[in-house]
Amino acid sequence: MGFVKKIRDFFDLDEEKWEEDEYEEEEVVQQPKAEQKQNVVSLQSVQKSSKLVLFEPRAYAEVQEIADHLKNRRAVVVNVHRVDRDQARRIVDFLSGTVYAIGGDIQQVGSTIFLCTPDNVDVSGSISVVSDDDSTIKRW
Repeated sequence: MGFVKKIRDFFDLDEEKWEEDEYEEEEVVQQPKAEQKQNVVSLQSVQKSSKLVLFEPRAYAEVQEIADHLKNRRAVVVNVHRVDRDQARRIVDFLSGTVYAIGGDIQQVGSTIFLCTPDNVDVSGSISVVSDDDSTIKRW
């Protein structure tokens, strides 16, 4: 305590003034912390608009653009009726891998229509694909 008193005497500080300075410093340090707590916003409370993108690819080369939309967390409806059956299967296989990688889901909602969703979109219910010729369910 003798050392602190010598410093106080050297700088001409009396004890009351010394204690006030310590108290003011504590307030200044604590004030920004309180302000920071008021400015914190939960990310879950911020709602961002969702987007549904429709595609009718004419070639397998367009599948990369579809996958980019999925990676950006957008739901995609793909109608593969404009491409031949082999390319359509390749497109669906590629999209299945993409959806698996991002933790999403792919569902067939028509004979040539597929719904691809990222993990932030939940799909409930199902649509059975019925052939025009008979009432049996058609498999892709």
